[in-house]
Amino acid sequence: MKPTHQALRNARTIYDALYGFIPITEWEEKIINSPLFQRLRWVKQLSFANYIFPGAEHNRFAHSIGVMHSMEAMLQSTGLSVADHELFNPRAKSAPVMLHKSMRIAALLHDIGTFPFSHAVEKAYLRRGAQKGEVRHTKDGKDKPLKDLPNSHEHLGSFIIKNTRYEGGLTRILEDYGFDIQLISRIIKGDCPHLFANQMVHSDLDADRMDYLMRDAHYTGLKYGQFDRDYILANLVTFETKNGQTGFGVRENAALAVEDFLIARFSWYSQVVRNPASAKFDVISTHLTDAFLDAKLMYTFNDLLEFVERGDERFFWWSDLSFITRCQEIRLKTLIKDPRIQQLNEMLLYRKPPKTLHLPLLDHRLLKTTRNGRKERDELQTKIQRKLAEFETALKKSRKPNAWLLVDIPEHGVSFTRGKGLDAVQVVSKSGEVRALVDRPNAILHNLADIEHFAPNVYANDVAHGVLLEKGLVRS
Repeated sequence: MKPTHQALRNARTIYDALYGFIPITEWEEKIINSPLFQRLRWVKQLSFANYIFPGAEHNRFAHSIGVMHSMEAMLQSTGLSVADHELFNPRAKSAPVMLHKSMRIAALLHDIGTFPFSHAVEKAYLRRGAQKGEVRHTKDGKDKPLKDLPNSHEHLGSFIIKNTRYEGGLTRILEDYGFDIQLISRIIKGDCPHLFANQMVHSDLDADRMDYLMRDAHYTGLKYGQFDRDYILANLVTFETKNGQTGFGVRENAALAVEDFLIARFSWYSQVVRNPASAKFDVISTHLTDAFLDAKLMYTFNDLLEFVERGDERFFWWSDLSFITRCQEIRLKTLIKDPRIQQLNEMLLYRKPPKTLHLPLLDHRLLKTTRNGRKERDELQTKIQRKLAEFETALKKSRKPNAWLLVDIPEHGVSFTRGKGLDAVQVVSKSGEVRALVDRPNAILHNLADIEHFAPNVYANDVAHGVLLEKGLVRS
């Protein structure tokens, strides 16, 4: 569905490569024009995937606007939207209107705390929680103890929404227009009082996935992420739960289209995100970030919180550009003496990939998520750790100090679905019966729901690779 001609004429618009003209409200325009949001122009959506797929230069900025557009399409398709004259009117503040507006903003801001190169750099921060007794220096001069929360983009994003009461800050803009910032934060985290809002942000079929699958496929040139978006949207429908909550699902005639969507996502993660060729540079950036943090050559999470609250421009510049600039500076001035880190830095800056180790134990495979399947995965991980210990022993005995390995063994595999709860796709039959897609005996996902793609990757520099080849421990 599209806004009326009158609404379009009165609205601001942004032209998107996937959807064409996207109408935005005046407060959304202010949010988008804020330095906090403009930062997302300089954060790539797919991290270092452009080293393998040259077209993957798209950013979190366009993706976030696309997620807002997908949210609007889902609200309209389910009949949960309000009229355009209310949506675009800053004085319209009834409960349904404000919920609709808040869901659009939650979609727009869901990635506002994204780290440079997205999840690659974030992984290093996640390994570091708040230290006991560590405090945050607030702008009013009062020290506050840091909460025991993960150093994640979700935590950082929530902090941005709640603590930027200055000119151009998101809190100031939202409060000026009468928004409940706590509600917006809760929608983004998926724990707000409205079930359908949580589902549209955090589920197997949410606005985020609806956008990034199509956007990533478009810019990489691959077809994995293509699905029938229009048909799925046309068949979204609401239902009432036993406790009176409003949820959303799909009509049963669109079940196959949704399965195609879920299979596309599974293939995408398996063949692109976890592909050894595209993942190795992400892994390198994670290890570099670890080293930079250890050497106090990169902002701590506490630093970032302080920058956000003070409106310090260093946060607005915290992006892919600043990360690469820091890598260049550290290399130029030899600020880290460790030869392993120096070589990793060179590899990242000049796209010199390490070798991927090949042996049957490290082959990517499909595993069951059942009890026996988890046991198989645990046993496989144990065998891999033993093999890695064997590798390390061989490298140590070789007496070649510059030989190293880079290990990327996932704790969990890529799966088709979150499970059978309400965050899984719900199918509504013609008689009104609601059942999870994976519970339908005629569904492909019924047989695939307990399968995950386990994709271990181990990399080595040329010296280590040569040693392991000579010992016959890996395949050429």
